[in-house]
Amino acid sequence: MGFFHTVWAVARKDLLMELRGKEMVSSIFIFATLTLLILNFALDMNRIDARAAAAGAMWVAFLFAGSVTMNRSFMSEKENDCLAALTLAPVDHAAIFFGKLAANFILMTVAEAVIVPTLITLFNVNVMERPGWQALVILLGTLGFLTVGTLVAAMAVNLRARELLGPLLMLPVVSPVIIAAAQASAGLVGGAPIGELAVWFQILATFDVIYLVVAWMVFERLIED
Repeated sequence: MGFFHTVWAVARKDLLMELRGKEMVSSIFIFATLTLLILNFALDMNRIDARAAAAGAMWVAFLFAGSVTMNRSFMSEKENDCLAALTLAPVDHAAIFFGKLAANFILMTVAEAVIVPTLITLFNVNVMERPGWQALVILLGTLGFLTVGTLVAAMAVNLRARELLGPLLMLPVVSPVIIAAAQASAGLVGGAPIGELAVWFQILATFDVIYLVVAWMVFERLIED
């Protein structure tokens, strides 16, 4: 079985399971909406920069929603004792990781398509005034923290306290990506020139490449252990 065929097979399996159960998608939507509601009531828009606050709130909601997605990445294989079978399958183990990552990315994209309009409605700030650039920031930021989160989920799947340890292991590593993405989004919403935001795009792209390469290199050892 070819590399990309394996990636598609793993991603398709996870997506079909989610379409049948719908537990993860509903959890993401509820969790993200509640996060935005709490932030909307907690922040005094008369005293702070509403545009910067909206951009920050968007990435907080993305991060929390992504944490729900990633914690479940390898749970189905663990619950059904399929993880050992995956390690013995005659396929490139890196393809398993990228299949999981692809499924998480698609689920997260669906969640973001709901989070952004909800945010615009609650905060009364159009964070998509420059849609092309903002979409690029969201893509790069989402890819960065999902890569780390999917890898951490593989590390923590056999741990008893995986629901707690997963976010604790992930958050320090993805902090540069989240900070850069929030700064870039706030700059775009605030009307900053693209030239001034170039450094944040460079940070996002650099960390994405680093995370993907590291994940490619270490996943096979993780899944075998």
